[in-house]
Amino acid sequence: MIITYFGKQFFKIQQGEMVLAFNPVSKSSKTGVSAHFGSDIALVTTNHPDYNGVEQLSHGERAPFVISGPGDYEIKEIFIKGVLSEALIASKKYINTIYLFSVDSINIAFLGALGDAELPKESHEALNSPDILFTPISGKGMLDAKSAAKLASSLEPKLIIPMDYDEVSLKAFLKEMGEEKAEVVDKLTLKRKDLDNKEGEVVVLKSS
Repeated sequence: MIITYFGKQFFKIQQGEMVLAFNPVSKSSKTGVSAHFGSDIALVTTNHPDYNGVEQLSHGERAPFVISGPGDYEIKEIFIKGVLSEALIASKKYINTIYLFSVDSINIAFLGALGDAELPKESHEALNSPDILFTPISGKGMLDAKSAAKLASSLEPKLIIPMDYDEVSLKAFLKEMGEEKAEVVDKLTLKRKDLDNKEGEVVVLKSS
């Protein structure tokens, strides 16, 4: 599995020929984040230009199957569960979908633009100790460094990947997690066995 980060919450996960994309940044976004590639599956947590740019994920004959809300899905033998939550962006409430799925026997939870660390009991149980947790940390209506660290610790993932961060929020999050010397990488290449001895480790991906 290869994980690439483009900025905001825009990620690509590649497993063999399979490509999944998360929260692609739209052309109408003002973030300046841009990437364009073909994807098989696109997961959109929040219907906002910073996260819903699925037009960026078609290339040649490859166009994604788009998932953009709560529910249970199966695409190309990947089971995906979307759990309802809320986001608050520029003082406006949005539906936010937390996605849970497994690739190459690695269980992944992607929190999207989650705004409240106090999840309902059933949502918390559904997350169920993921191997990899993607969490926002910037505040600004989403989880900030402190609340993200608290939620991450309660979920007990093996690996934590912060997203939607700037230098200040990243420094604060790493301090909260006691991971000031966290590994910083351009891309993350993982196999299931690489996670066996990890417990709450933070890996920072630089945006491409």
